[in-house]
Order: sequence, then C-alpha cells, then structure tokens
Amino acid sequence: MRSANSSYFLLKTNKLIQVSTRLVLKLGYLLLFITLTIVPGSAQSGTSTPTWQTKVDREVLSAVAKGEAEFILFLSEQADLSGAYHLKNKREKGEYIFQRLTDEAQRTQRPVTNTLDRLGADYHPFWIANMIWVRGDLPVLTAMASRDDVARIYANPKVQMEEPTKDSLTQYPQRADTIEWNIFKVRAPEVWAAGFTGQGITVAGQDTGYEWDHLALKDAYRGWDGASANHNYNWHDAIFEIYGSSCASDGSEPCDDNGHGTHTMGTMVGDDPSHSNQIGMAPGAEWIGCRNMDGGVGSPASYSECYQWFLAPTDLNDLNPDPTKAPDVINNSWSCPPSEGCTHPLVLLSVVEAVRAAGILTVHSAGNKGPFCSTIDSPAAIYDASFTVANSTSSDTIASSSSRGPVIVDGSGRLKPDISAPGTLIRSSYLGGDYRILSGTSMAGPHVAGLAALLFSAQPDLIGQVDQVEHLIANSAVPISVSESCGGIPGTEYPNNISGWGRIDALNAFLSGRFQLFLPWISRE
Repeated sequence: MRSANSSYFLLKTNKLIQVSTRLVLKLGYLLLFITLTIVPGSAQSGTSTPTWQTKVDREVLSAVAKGEAEFILFLSEQADLSGAYHLKNKREKGEYIFQRLTDEAQRTQRPVTNTLDRLGADYHPFWIANMIWVRGDLPVLTAMASRDDVARIYANPKVQMEEPTKDSLTQYPQRADTIEWNIFKVRAPEVWAAGFTGQGITVAGQDTGYEWDHLALKDAYRGWDGASANHNYNWHDAIFEIYGSSCASDGSEPCDDNGHGTHTMGTMVGDDPSHSNQIGMAPGAEWIGCRNMDGGVGSPASYSECYQWFLAPTDLNDLNPDPTKAPDVINNSWSCPPSEGCTHPLVLLSVVEAVRAAGILTVHSAGNKGPFCSTIDSPAAIYDASFTVANSTSSDTIASSSSRGPVIVDGSGRLKPDISAPGTLIRSSYLGGDYRILSGTSMAGPHVAGLAALLFSAQPDLIGQVDQVEHLIANSAVPISVSESCGGIPGTEYPNNISGWGRIDALNAFLSGRFQLFLPWISRE
C-alpha cells in the first residue's frame, strides 16, 4: 500500500514511465503481429515466427491486436483416462475419471494461475480437461503462449445457435390419439407396454435452458418431489454475463429464454398428468439440465462448463461435486460451427472424450447444413466420441437440410452421422406451458437420448457401457434408402454418410438387447 507522505512528483513520474513502457510494448507486439500474420512471406524470408504464435488460434491473435479477448489455455499435461475402460460400471468409471481429472488440474494449474494473478487477468480454471478460460490483452496472451506448460490457445467465440428449419405444416402427420406420430414411428409405446418407460434413469440436456414447471416436464424433473423443488445437483447455469436475456445470469432455478431447450427435453421425457400430450420417448425417466446459451448464444467455455457439471453435479453454490449424481445420457442439440468463429475442430475433443470415458452417452445433433456432403463440420458432432444424429421424416427419408458426412474439417474422413431419428415437424413442449412444432436435427437427437433411457431401464447392465448401447441402437436401426452418395459410399449401403445406420427402432433395440438376439457388433467406423 502506498504511503500518504510519498513524493507526489516521484509517483507520477514512475506511473508515467510504467504507462509509457506498457504502451511501447503493446505497439511492439502489434507491429510484430502485423508483420507475421498479414505481410505475406515474412516467415520465409529469414525472419522466423516466434514460437508462441504457433500455439495460438489466428482469431485470438486478431482479437488481442484490438484489445482484450477471451481465449482458452489448453495445458500440455493432460490426465491419462485409459484406466476407466477396464472398470465394470458407470459409478466406478465416473468416480475414477473425476479423481484423475481434478488431481491433474490441481497438480499443474497453480503456476499458470499465479502468473495470471500477477498480470491482473480474469480467468476461470476447468478440470473436465486441463484448461483455463482467460480474458486478457496481448501481453497476457504472449506470456501464456510462451510457457512450456501451455500446449495450445483456442478461441472462445460467441456462437449463435442454429435455428430450427422451416417446414410446411401441411405435411404434419396428424393422429387421432394422444401419442405423437414420431413416438409411434420409432415404436417406443411397444417398449412401454413391456414395462419399461425409462424408470430409474436420468437424462440430461445442455441447451437454452428449460421451463422446468411445464406440465409435460415437471413430474419428470429430478428436483421435484411432488411437493417442493430442490435444484441442488439438478440444475446448473453456465451463463454469467447476459445480453438482454429474460433469464438471470447464474440462475438458481431452471429458466429458458428461447424455447429450444424446453422443446428438446419434451421429446426425451415429456408427458402431462392427463396423458393427453404424450410427446416423450422415455416418460418414466428423470431429467436434469444445464443452460449453455444466452438467448441462443453459447461458447466453447459454456459448453465445457455444462459437460463438467454433468460429470460431477454440484450444489447451487458450485460446491461439493458428486459424480454419483451424473446422468446416464446427455442430449446436445447445439453446434459450434466454423462460420461462427469456432474454427479449431479439436477445441472440445478432450472434454467430450472425458464424459464418454466416465460411461455417459453423449448424443449430438448433426446440424442443418444439408444437402451438401461434408457439412457435418462442427464440434462436437464431428467427434467419434459423440453419437451423431441425422433428421429423418415421417416417410423415412432424410431431410434435405440434415447435415451430411464425411467429416473433413479435422482431416479424419470420419463417417458421420451415426444414426437417424425423426426430426421433421416434431410437436413438443414450449414456453408458457405451450406446445409447438419444430424441425431440425435438434429435434432428432432427443429421440436417441430417450431411446437410450428405455434401453438402460430394460437392461441396467448397459448403463455406463457406451460402446455397447451405441452398437445396439445402430445395429437394430431400420435402413433408410437414399439415392445420394457422400464420401464414395452410396446411400443404399450401411452405414453411410447421409443416414448412418438408419432410423432408430425402439422395439428392435429393446428385443435385441433384452433377449440377446444375434446382431453383429460392427464398429461405428
């Protein structure tokens, strides 16, 4: 603390020198950035690019040249999670993964955060992967990128949600009964009739939020006991800065400022007390939720925070994480497209792989950029660790808007999508206790998450066995013949880059798993 009797002139002189030095440094860094990223051939003409810049996404370099920016430090040391695959059940896997990840973060992050403290930067550490969100200027970026213990610096863009597609309501297949056409189409009621509705299973969603007290969702919310609500371990809000949202930041109870999340959750578990709106695949399952978007806008950091919370849910103070309260399956009806600034395809890879290693199935919508090939280009739909879902129609065709594979954005040529489900003209719960018809792969994904809940309730030994349940769903699917071809694979061969293995069939999957009917366990690749 400065003394009140210190020389005023000396203080002002020192302050002027500090400010001037900082300004000179910023100008120098700016000139270096312009030279190395804008002037062609500078790196080949005898001047070498500073090593620290090779670690940094170009979008981050551009942003800090103008002032402060958000970015994600991905540390060099990452936890070895391979031991989880030898564990027998989901509880063991979850506790092992949680311990390994948190131990690694505690062991390695302190030197980095000490430096960030000295530099006065804002930051938030994660353990789901060994990484740290930072808001800082060019000197902060340079200091971080120059460290040997920082492997990569990713951009953290604000990503606009992909809106549902527009379809003519004249195509909506009306029914006289109260169970929606799409639920009938995949034969979920026939599994219910066998006594399995998802009971004992927890599904989760990260989305725009959820109207938890909607009549179609309230009784299934894990935080509702029939008389009062307890949102501890059942709800997390990953949005801390809001821009005109109707929901509060870091809210203590579920809220949805868009309607998209409420719609997707309805397709997973929705059913009202009178059973007059049977919109969900697994009405006997419970749900928990995390808000990862503010008015439809999220970021890699908010997506990662929801994944982290799902792996070990906490109380409302973000304390006392408990991996035994993790969900069995997570629906992800969102994307992080390159067009919105999510330009590094690996930004969420370690995060999604950690969740899978913990025995949690992660279902992901393929996107709505069809009909062109290789339009599945967004994390996390592109990852092998995600179970990626295309949008099928009531007539068992693939919607033209549904994104196609193969994945080329990461150079893998990976076959995607994995599976298809109804996603066109889907009626489900919406804001204000209402119901609405929406279309898109966002509507398809929740069917698969709901199907997983049915299978887990029917055959509990599948819980935590992600490979097995994916294979079961894939190999029991109904083939969808498509006249197109993507990646050199005709749409009449399975799997293909348009429909994957085909459209889900809940009864086929149930019978195949329940009675162990012969089906070849073919790799998803």
